[in-house]
Amino acid sequence: MRSPSFDFVKSISLNMKKGIVFFVLCLLTITFSSFQKKTPFDLKASISRGQEIYSANCIACHMEKGEGLEGVFPPLAKSDYLMADKKRSIVQVVKGVSGPMKVNGVDYNGEMTAFELTDTQVSDVLNYVRNSFGNKGGAVLSTEVLAARK
Repeated sequence: MRSPSFDFVKSISLNMKKGIVFFVLCLLTITFSSFQKKTPFDLKASISRGQEIYSANCIACHMEKGEGLEGVFPPLAKSDYLMADKKRSIVQVVKGVSGPMKVNGVDYNGEMTAFELTDTQVSDVLNYVRNSFGNKGGAVLSTEVLAARK
């Protein structure tokens, strides 16, 4: 006949083995999941979200088709200034801009206030304007917006 202490020790040993196996399986799951490919950036979805942000924040000055108002509000449509420097456009949405600028050969000297948007919202609205109104630009990522905020 076995003593109760022997059964207790055996039970602890068995539970420890189960715990170790569980721990190893968790560790393997975490390790393998880190090797999975990240979901690629969906520019089309970003542009779609950006259209809503544009309608809520930008349309009053830059107009429905991005044409702006000559001499007052610069155009975003086929805009040489917008497309020339992606980082500058990020900073201008995040921090605002004032002072002289030349857009498509026309001088502007106004002010655009900063917008209270998340990094993803800034990315989305810039992806919309940089890929609408006759513009064709590469993606603006939220990580680029975060870097520009610093």
